[in-house]
Amino acid sequence: FYAHRTQGSLRDMDDDNGTTVTEFILLGFSHLGTYKLPLFWGVLFVYLVTLLGNSLIITVTLLDSALSTPMYFFLRHLSMIEIFYTTTIVPRMLSDLLSSHPVISPADCFTQMYFFILFGIAECCLLTAMAYDRFAAICQPLHYATLMNRQVCVGMVGASYLMGITSGTTDALLIFTLPFHGSNIVHHFFCDNLPVLKLTSADTFWGEVGNVVITLLFIITPFALILFSYVRILITILGLASAQGRQKVFSTCSSHLMVVTLFYGSASIAYMRPRANANQDMDQILSLFYTVVIPMFNPFIYTLRNKEVMGALRRKITKYL
Repeated sequence: FYAHRTQGSLRDMDDDNGTTVTEFILLGFSHLGTYKLPLFWGVLFVYLVTLLGNSLIITVTLLDSALSTPMYFFLRHLSMIEIFYTTTIVPRMLSDLLSSHPVISPADCFTQMYFFILFGIAECCLLTAMAYDRFAAICQPLHYATLMNRQVCVGMVGASYLMGITSGTTDALLIFTLPFHGSNIVHHFFCDNLPVLKLTSADTFWGEVGNVVITLLFIITPFALILFSYVRILITILGLASAQGRQKVFSTCSSHLMVVTLFYGSASIAYMRPRANANQDMDQILSLFYTVVIPMFNPFIYTLRNKEVMGALRRKITKYL
């Protein structure tokens, strides 16, 4: 069916190079047939929980003066990024699951790819800022107020968004300035950079170079900085005399460490494993996990394992109810 349609009305004729792609088909989970409906309701449920949980964190950290520290300032922006990140992907995915012919225009595909990269890279950088905050609080407690003052925190958040904008603009433009003639079937449920790059009819060298550079600068480097921060934190924790002190310090880092492990673990498997061994179905499952499922986990990790957030929630519930 899709092969037939791609030969028909989905393309315009180009004078010299045959057919020019005017629409992309997001093949996604179309092979599931009748199982698409249960997947639709499952993704919708996860998306609503993600919106509710992250919105709750934003509201509580804004209203409760006890949560005005840098850690909760970063957490509030992390929740905002999670909402925008999933909203970039999920609404169109839900629409495509109900559609018999899921197509997307090149302009919409560019926009989706741009915001996906923007918020994904911004999250990587923000997780790094949160790791540095924990490093400063545990390893440099006497200088913490100076190291993490208001201006520094705002600068870190601003730099995270700026790096996201830079990488999103660079990668999306490198790909969409290339010509697309021939196949327009994207073997994914959204416009990810690598599946779209495969469809271009030109040399993909610079697009692949751009992807490698962005991976090195904005994914591997932040991850290396996070590892360095936690190595220093671990050394400091082991140097504490009391077991109770070590447990208290570790508990302040465990939530962030769990989020970093989930996010970077699934993303690394999806993007950094050899392309020769890549499996399209496995890529989609991994992408579904880190774009839809993990943003739902984060509010639970940061609330159920955090006594301050739980205390703030109880105070607000008691006050308003």
